[in-house]
Amino acid sequence: MSKSKRWKLEWSFFLGENGRRQYNKLCKRCIHGCKQSFRASLVQCPKYAGKGAKNTPKKG
Repeated sequence: MSKSKRWKLEWSFFLGENGRRQYNKLCKRCIHGCKQSFRASLVQCPKYAGKGAKNTPKKG
């Protein structure tokens, strides 16, 4: 199996209709490497703290 074919099989869950990798809308701007596919619903992300989160880190 060629390297490009293997890569496409590994990333097939992340590839959109245009053939490019697509991430969950909450993961697009995240700097961490735990990005999830646009096909998955975000269940829990330990690195994400939304506006409604109770335990947000304090600044300053």
